[in-house]
Amino acid sequence: MKIGYARVSTADQSLDLQLDALQAAGCERIFTEKASGAKDDRIELMRAMDTLRPGDVFAVYKLDRLARSTIKLISTISDIQKHGAEFVSLNDNIDTTTAAGKAMFGMLAVFAEFERNVIVERTNAGLAASRARGRNGGRPKTDAKKVTQALRMYDAKAATVAEITETTGVTKATLYRAIKERAAAK
Repeated sequence: MKIGYARVSTADQSLDLQLDALQAAGCERIFTEKASGAKDDRIELMRAMDTLRPGDVFAVYKLDRLARSTIKLISTISDIQKHGAEFVSLNDNIDTTTAAGKAMFGMLAVFAEFERNVIVERTNAGLAASRARGRNGGRPKTDAKKVTQALRMYDAKAATVAEITETTGVTKATLYRAIKERAAAK
């Protein structure tokens, strides 16, 4: 079975162009969605993926209708292939039912890995530059005196947790973590 997926980002956009192309390509079932491509929880995309069976073909009008980043695109196409189905992008001439389409998908995968590696390199370089300027990442350390004060207030039961956090500046999570650590130390 040939399954189509059409998506536009906003409710005022039209799906007509994509639907016409998918129908002309022979899609027997088409799932439509009006949602941002950046969202990971697209209901109709998940429903379309759930219907895939070995031998099916999953078709989209253009690659950007499926995913906004190369990494997400590769992940989604890999999921399609895990179902035993193939992938076709009508406007981008990618068809994993052919040798050339599989090669193109392989090249996309290489670029996705490259994109991931570049992001990691940039992140590490930024952290190193910050450290060289004397800045350390992570959350600021909580003042031990304030935590002790918060624990005393908690033990006295004279104030609510909200009042304790407001008075001391210690977050609720830090307070509960300190209570847990104190109990474990006993």
